[in-house]
Amino acid sequence: MNIVLEAEISPGMAAADAVGLARLVEEAGFSRLGLSDVAFWPDCFMLQALCAQATSRIAVGAMVTNPYTRHPVVLAGALATLNDIAPGRAFCGLGVGAGLEPLGIDYPKPVATLRRAIADIRTLLAGGEVGGERLARPPAHPVPISIGTRSPQVMRLAGEVADIALVGGRYLSPHLADTYRVWLAEGSARAGRAPEDFEIAPRLTLCCSSDGDLARRSVKRYAAHYLTLIRPPELDVSPHRMAAIEAALARSRGWYFDHSRFDDPELDRLIDNRLVQAFTIAGTPAECADQLAAVLNMGFTSASLNLAATARPTAAEGLAETITSFAPVVASLANL
Repeated sequence: MNIVLEAEISPGMAAADAVGLARLVEEAGFSRLGLSDVAFWPDCFMLQALCAQATSRIAVGAMVTNPYTRHPVVLAGALATLNDIAPGRAFCGLGVGAGLEPLGIDYPKPVATLRRAIADIRTLLAGGEVGGERLARPPAHPVPISIGTRSPQVMRLAGEVADIALVGGRYLSPHLADTYRVWLAEGSARAGRAPEDFEIAPRLTLCCSSDGDLARRSVKRYAAHYLTLIRPPELDVSPHRMAAIEAALARSRGWYFDHSRFDDPELDRLIDNRLVQAFTIAGTPAECADQLAAVLNMGFTSASLNLAATARPTAAEGLAETITSFAPVVASLANL
């Protein structure tokens, strides 16, 4: 069985540190490396170029970018350049985008906008014209496009046009996995495709350390964020506790994936290990292996793992711990 594992890094660090992490991700045996496209953070496309130059095997791409802050023609040019740097290793993750409100950017008609963007990008990468113009140097290799979403409408679009469908919001249950497959199948049927014609990968958060308690504590803010966003009824979180978690998040500062963020101390009490495990893969390598196996046993052969840093002095140090601790798990899956 060919298990495809994708690692995503949110690069709130120096470029040299991001490149060092890319090397570790490749050495660990991951298939793809995604770099988050976050406004006000280091530019993910410049980092992709550096990471592509520093590696030799792993696919490199955005996880995910959007057609609002980056025009599709600009994206096509960037992808052609990335493919020139790393022939056959470029890919592109697209979504509606997050964090656009502080920029004053609205995202009207997201499904239609994504559909048009993907069509234009593919036309240009294939050497065709958009607006009467062509890319000066279209790529010699195909560039896979993935769509990341938990929206039913965008998921149907992914089933229709994506090479890779990145589904979910870090929470997954057998029922939810089946629901995602229904939405993807509805989209693929519109295009005359079968679900097996494209890759389906759940998006998960991973934090791994020989100190399992440290790993779980490090992602309590992640779990709290997605709990209040998704609110799965089967978790049976009382209204009083949910309100307390929301209040603690309101007192917290910074993005949930920003290593320099402030997490309200109440989150440590309110988010227990049950909730951590519901929204993340976190713990020792053996514990993470068991948790990932439970996800793959829902009928997946791929997973997209947003890497979370353990609570170390720097993000690079914490992310390196997650990558190296999880490497034996990646190796064991490669031998299946």
